[in-house]
Amino acid sequence: MIKIIGSIFIIVATTWTGFEASRHFSERPRQLRQLRSALQSLEAEIMYGHTPLHEAARRLSSQLSKPLSWFFEAFAKKLTDTETTVKEAWENSLKEVWKSTALKEGEFEIMKQFGETLGRHDRFSQQKQIILTLTHLEREEADAIDRQAKYEKMVKSLGFLSGLLLIILLF
Repeated sequence: MIKIIGSIFIIVATTWTGFEASRHFSERPRQLRQLRSALQSLEAEIMYGHTPLHEAARRLSSQLSKPLSWFFEAFAKKLTDTETTVKEAWENSLKEVWKSTALKEGEFEIMKQFGETLGRHDRFSQQKQIILTLTHLEREEADAIDRQAKYEKMVKSLGFLSGLLLIILLF
């Protein structure tokens, strides 16, 4: 009886671990879609709403789910509360929040490069920069979806199968 209960605990634990590991593969495309949507909203705020950057970032933070909302919230706060450049506020906000996202280094570099141009150009040049960034993020999203299709199911199965292997080895 104790062996059966122990086996069930092992299977549940390893399966749960596999599902948690696979969650990263489904979170990344979702967060990339949110990020692209946020940049499109930022473009609309800049081009048509003539909204100040800190106000646009604050609005975006209320529209997005965590952890991306934290990024725009931190960015807006840095713009209003500290004496800093837009580039520094953007980069510092990225560094603060990035570890809590499912996004990779490639997306970090794309967003960092975008931050270097943010607020430096007229509205139409800024729009071109946003479109360029959206194109890069679209490519990263396609890669993330491809990785999700390849690896998500495998990681879930590995969790369950490693539990079975452990049970066989122990008993």
